[in-house]
Amino acid sequence: MIRFCGHPFVDVGLATITAFCGKNAPEELEISDLHTIADYLAEIYTDPCMTGYRSIVFTMNAGYTQPGYSKTPEKKAIYAQKVLKAFSSEVPKRDEVDVYLGLPIADQSLNVDETGKLSPGRAYRQHIPLLTGEDVINFFPYGDAGLPVSGEVLLAIQALPLGCVKIAGKLLAVHSDNPEIMIYFARKFLEQNRMAIQLARQKSEKFTLDMPRLERTLLIEVLLEATQSQKEAVEQESPFSITAYHFSNSGQGPALDIYHLPMQTVAFLRVMQSAGYRTEWAKIVQRAWQKPSIKKGVVSETFIPKKNYLFEDLFSLPENVNRFIRTYFLRIPVRTKDTQDPRSEYSFRDEIEIVNWKIPNEFLRRILNMDKERIEKIRNLGDTLAEYVNAENDTRFFREFFTQNRYDFFRNILLKANLAAVRRGKSPILSFDSYVQVFEEGLEIPTGDWRLARDLVLIRMIERLYQLGWFGTHEEILTEIPLEQETAM
Repeated sequence: MIRFCGHPFVDVGLATITAFCGKNAPEELEISDLHTIADYLAEIYTDPCMTGYRSIVFTMNAGYTQPGYSKTPEKKAIYAQKVLKAFSSEVPKRDEVDVYLGLPIADQSLNVDETGKLSPGRAYRQHIPLLTGEDVINFFPYGDAGLPVSGEVLLAIQALPLGCVKIAGKLLAVHSDNPEIMIYFARKFLEQNRMAIQLARQKSEKFTLDMPRLERTLLIEVLLEATQSQKEAVEQESPFSITAYHFSNSGQGPALDIYHLPMQTVAFLRVMQSAGYRTEWAKIVQRAWQKPSIKKGVVSETFIPKKNYLFEDLFSLPENVNRFIRTYFLRIPVRTKDTQDPRSEYSFRDEIEIVNWKIPNEFLRRILNMDKERIEKIRNLGDTLAEYVNAENDTRFFREFFTQNRYDFFRNILLKANLAAVRRGKSPILSFDSYVQVFEEGLEIPTGDWRLARDLVLIRMIERLYQLGWFGTHEEILTEIPLEQETAM
């Protein structure tokens, strides 16, 4: 039975076939569907317009790209027939099964000429990207060169390029443990490729469809599109992850980069698309797009941003969570030589309306899996300190709380404020339990993320003070605080 097997190239190829045939799952595919897409692939892969695109996936000794077959199109047709229709009932099968789907392999060689030396039912690098070449026995069972594959798997691999998108000379294949999402990506890329291929063939030009986005930015963009159509899945909180493979099988430069979005990051992004968060999140995203380049004082009117810095930085989580929160939620500027990086112009002074607790609260739950009780303690502490600053007009406390980076000094700031409140006959602004739970793991032992906790408390403080109108009567504090720039992630 044809089904997803977990291998990214095979699964994306099957998703492409499923999308091409208008089905919802590979289990719905019939033999007639396989013949339909095999005929289409044979038609376009033997067309000269596909030369450059084919060479990204299939090496020069593949029948489609073999230079020696340029004047013998009949040999390309023979190769296409063997590779694309090895699943056919007319092709005899061996007792041996393939390593992907457990289906019988074809009892025929993938040689074009009868005098070829390839073993029956075995595939090599020219047939499956990033395998080893002929006669290389490393990484194959029993020391036999080549990988035993069925005709169905061969067809899926041949369909793979149409379910990918070309970026920077390599193809991007998107795999997921959510079949619906994986098929969505394959369908979107397939539709774009088919339209461009048709246009290229009509004009007798080379097929090319380089995307203007960088691979990680594009991955997030399409993922957000896909989750918009999954309202039911969002409500059910069904978790899934995404892994993208940016690869080339070119004989001159094989390459592979892997980008993974774990399920907690995907879950966070899906929540940000919901009605309760969409508006605030859109402001943060919009201000993270690459700025246009300026040449001789003139901004290009045709500029299309290649990347969104927020989308790119999502892939650095959770390792760089401190910088991520300071940059995007607290609006601390980034120190960078990149003149097109909008983060260098971030400022909580000018973007104070963006600083809010709602999105960081969800971020802590989804990305860091932080305990709900600690999150609530952080929020409550931010509220308490904001009420204290507002009531006492303690601008010095706010300034020092914002800028202090030594833990012992930072702790003294809180202790002094606590003592001052008591001396005025008021209740302490900070309890022992809340302080320890937010900033320390135990007595006198600062947590490794005390600055993270400080920044989170500060986010809530700023939001609450903004709501109380405190900044309206203390505008000078916004210009007095020196903003220490963060280094780019």
